[in-house]
Amino acid sequence: MIDVSLADLAALVRGAAETERTPRGLRPHRLPAWVGRQLGDPQLAAMEAQPSGVRLAFTTEATAVEVVVHPTRLAYRQVGRPRGAVDLVVDGVLLGSEPLTGGDAIETDLATGTSALLPGDAQTVAFAGLPAGEKVVEVWLPHNESVDVVALRADAPARPAPDDRPVWLHHGSSISQGSNAATPAGTWPAVAARLGGVDLRNLGLGGSALVDPATARVIRDAPADLISVALGINVVNLDGMRRRTFEAAVHGFLDTIRDGHPDTPLVLVTPIFCGIHEDTPGPGAFDVAALAAGQARFVATGGDDLSNGRLTLRVVRDALATVAGRRADDPHLHLLDGLALYGAADAEEHPLPDALHPDAATHRLIGERFAARAFAADGPFADPRTEPATRAPRGR
Repeated sequence: MIDVSLADLAALVRGAAETERTPRGLRPHRLPAWVGRQLGDPQLAAMEAQPSGVRLAFTTEATAVEVVVHPTRLAYRQVGRPRGAVDLVVDGVLLGSEPLTGGDAIETDLATGTSALLPGDAQTVAFAGLPAGEKVVEVWLPHNESVDVVALRADAPARPAPDDRPVWLHHGSSISQGSNAATPAGTWPAVAARLGGVDLRNLGLGGSALVDPATARVIRDAPADLISVALGINVVNLDGMRRRTFEAAVHGFLDTIRDGHPDTPLVLVTPIFCGIHEDTPGPGAFDVAALAAGQARFVATGGDDLSNGRLTLRVVRDALATVAGRRADDPHLHLLDGLALYGAADAEEHPLPDALHPDAATHRLIGERFAARAFAADGPFADPRTEPATRAPRGR
């Protein structure tokens, strides 16, 4: 087996803002370090370090590949949480998936709020029997655990894979990051990206799609041919805004993106159906009775008072439609109704297992529906290589 040096390994990382050299290896980050220094939010720091959509992409003739990783997962003492996985995609086809078993855990006691580090060992993930001949191999890193990549080796040389696909940058909540998806290539943005034939950069950030100006600046400055933002659920979860401030914040968020991408197709996605927050404001909280039974479920605690512009998902969808309507002079801005991706009828057939996040099958359903709407020949993300050259270059 041929070892790839850490210096060469950094050139294979795709879908990250930057990589950090740690004592163990290489740690991908989905946001640049300045965002964490500016906002100082532990939740955001934990989520951006979980490399949803990040993969090691290389061209090789290898038939066997190994990646050594040291993951760090967030765990709860009272409730079990599914582990992450490492996926193998070859020439755009998912060929394998290996669940994580090693690494550290930061375990929190939900009753006391105290946390403890439970150390563990690195894990070697091996994939054998790859197709013969030259191919593009993508090793998808876990979407729900941070990870240090300790080593990559293969039985043939690995070179950075050229990629001329359009870059799709998507921002959203934990639903976009992939909560309750089984594997990193099974999150709904990953499913949609494969169907659309695009190069994904996923800025789905659990609990952190809060219309932050810093996130808008990251999107503004990032290479992108296609952009989508799914806003609303975290603002409701947090009970962080009222309708007046939410609409103004979304306008500012879109204005900032447009400073760097004036003509790029931009899809504003309204929230998918979530029964607990359709008509009830936040804050959201763990369901205490479910926790006592060892289950993680969420409830809305905001009561029935909708005065002073308090936000529910119904109010958010109407507010986003209002924002889009007032920006009718932007021909490249498109509104996508999240209920077309997952609506009330879907909740009957595919209920959200924790009352907030889709399961693996529903992630696939949402990804397929998004691709069918966005990447269709007449959709907002129709292949830009077939369109007139009116779009500003993405600068990468």
